Parts: sequence; C-alpha cells; structure tokens
Amino acid sequence: MHDPFPIPRPESLVKYVEPVADFLSLKTLPLHFHEVAAAFTLYHVTYRYISPALSRFFFPRIYSSFNARTKLNWDVHVVSFVQSTLICGLALWVMWTDSELNQMDRTERVHGYTGASGLIQAFAGGYFLWDLAITVQNVKIFGIGMLFHAISALCVFSLGFRPFVNYYACTFILYELSSPFLNIHWFCDKLNMTGTTIQLVNGIILLCTFFSCRILWGSYQSIRVFTDVYHAYAAGAVPRSDPEVGKLSNDTIVGNAGFKNDILQFSDGQTVPLWLISAYLTSNVILNSLNWFWFSKMIETLRKRFDPPFGTKKQQPEIKETSLEIPEDEKVLIEGIHVSTPGVTERDAEDYINAATTESVQLQKNKSGTHLEVKQSEVRNRNTAQRGSMRAAHAA
Repeated sequence: MHDPFPIPRPESLVKYVEPVADFLSLKTLPLHFHEVAAAFTLYHVTYRYISPALSRFFFPRIYSSFNARTKLNWDVHVVSFVQSTLICGLALWVMWTDSELNQMDRTERVHGYTGASGLIQAFAGGYFLWDLAITVQNVKIFGIGMLFHAISALCVFSLGFRPFVNYYACTFILYELSSPFLNIHWFCDKLNMTGTTIQLVNGIILLCTFFSCRILWGSYQSIRVFTDVYHAYAAGAVPRSDPEVGKLSNDTIVGNAGFKNDILQFSDGQTVPLWLISAYLTSNVILNSLNWFWFSKMIETLRKRFDPPFGTKKQQPEIKETSLEIPEDEKVLIEGIHVSTPGVTERDAEDYINAATTESVQLQKNKSGTHLEVKQSEVRNRNTAQRGSMRAAHAA
C-alpha cells in the first residue's frame, strides 16, 4: 500500500536529508522525513499553545490554580491523548486496508516495506522524538523510567526506516490503545473526580486495554518478532531481484512475484547484523518490562482510590464538626458561590460568644452596618498568661 499522507515531501529538502539517512543506513527516511517533522510540529504546537488555550477556556479555575509542574503534566497528558487517539486510529485503518501486510512471509516481515507502514513509523517517530526532548528537559519530574521509555521507543521506530521490521510498526503502536484511558484517569484526579463512577468505569477499561494490548498482545508479538528476526539472521542476505522469488518447483511464476519484489525493493543485499538484533531486542525487552511494572503500579494505585473489598482505601477517623448558621444576606461569596466557614466546632462557637461578653473585648457595629469594631482589643492567650505568671513567680 502506498503512503496515504496527502502532503508530498518537499523535494528541495531531500538533498539535505539523504546524506544523514545514508550515514545512518535509514534508506526510507527521505520518503517520510516530512511526516516526522509534521508529527513533531503538531504535538509541540498542541503542548505549547492548543492545550493551554483550551484548558483555560473549559477549566478556567482549575487550570489557573495549577502550579508550573502540574500544568506541565497536564499539557503533556493532553498531547499524549491526542497522539494515542490519532496514531491508533491510523494503525487500525492501515491494518484493515493494507492487504500487502497480510501476504508477507517471514523474510518480508523483517526486510519488507510498505508506504502505509512507513507513515505509521513516521508519526510514531515524530511523537517519540518530541517525547524524548520534553523528558530530557524535565527528567526530574518524569523520572528515569520515562526517559528509558522515550529512548527505547524512538530507537524501535527509527530502525524501521532501514527498513527493519517495518511490518511490525502497526502491531507495536497498538500499545497506545490504553493511553487515552490512562490520560482520562489522570484528568479525573485533577478535576476532583477521584473515586467517582466515571473514574471507576474508566479504570476498569484502562486495566483491560492495558493488559490485553500491552501485556498479552505485546508479549505475543514480541515472541513473534524475535522468531522472525532469528530466522532472518540465519538466512543471511536476500537480494530483491532473486530469480527464485515467486517460482514454483515446475518453474511456473506465481502471480504475486512482482509484489514480492516491490516489498523488498529497499532490501537488496541487506542482512541482519548482531548489533541491530541486540539494539532492537534490548529496546523491546525494556518496553515490555516497563509495561509489566506499570501494570502492577496501576492496579496498586487504582485500588487506593476505592473502598474495600475492591480497593484498599483507608478509612479516616470521623471528626464531628458543625457549622455556624449564617444569615443569607451575610454569607461570603467566592466566585459566585455561597460558602460558610468549614470545620467550625461547637466549642469554637462558644469561645467566640464568650469572648464577646467579657470586659476585655467589646464588639460594636458601626453606624453604616458594614463592619464590626473591636475596642479594648489587647487580648492575651492562655499560653502568654501562663508564661507571664511563671516569670513573676521566679522573680519573687
């Protein structure tokens, strides 16, 4: 399937990209570099401008109350939500419509190339390049685990431009199917919806998609790609113009022989060196290990938000509090909402009333009725009085 991206590559820039691609042995990068740049730009503009603007519009009080660290996390989660929704939609569409993918054999799954899979690699690579840049700038916030994830993911999808396991671009990007629900779960916490039915239902969907896409699907496809890479390494170089491609035992040429050569058009004489196997498999193992680790943490974190038996939320000791009755016309307005002083106990109320009747403090309403005036306001607390008595006793 040809590359379905509607914008053609700028030919004036190809001459600058090709030397870099040749140096890195990324033969198909000149065909997709503009898509990598487009994806990087889309996600960075979303992070810097679109997310802050929309967040201030839809959540003006909540977003404005965030500190710089939380705003950074919020905007990154918005980008992650946009990216995961977009790339998974594209990958599923390519897998559904690209018939060439379903016809590939073991060799073509390792050395083959289609333009549609190249588009998935480009958009994934653009995001992971942006993700790496943001993580490096804020590694103290995101942690070393996210840094390893960004490096490993960028390595995996960049190697596809050799081309190498281009077939698996759509397969492994489906890890991201769980990311929209992960981001929704995080947003629920920030929007004061922790423990709500919405978060519970979303959390169940999150665990199901994470387990099915990253743990089950991911582990199975990792074993599959390991097997394909091993056989490709053992087979050695496979020339694109191999006269035996498509030929049966009676020298009859099958109808898809031309298709086979098109799939392997960038793989003439290409082999699978040991360093490439090591780099790819190491990155894959890191990603799968992180998925297993994060899944255990997700279950632990989710259970803390809900009561037993499903959750592990600890019950807080009950504190009896009452609120003073305040006349309607004297209630305080905070951004249009009537509020009264929270957590005022009956004992606190008695202290204030008793204080108003003592000789040391007199409360008097001014003539306009807008405020209270305090006369003879020298008030000493019990601790001060006790310390004064002790000093007098020592002096005597």
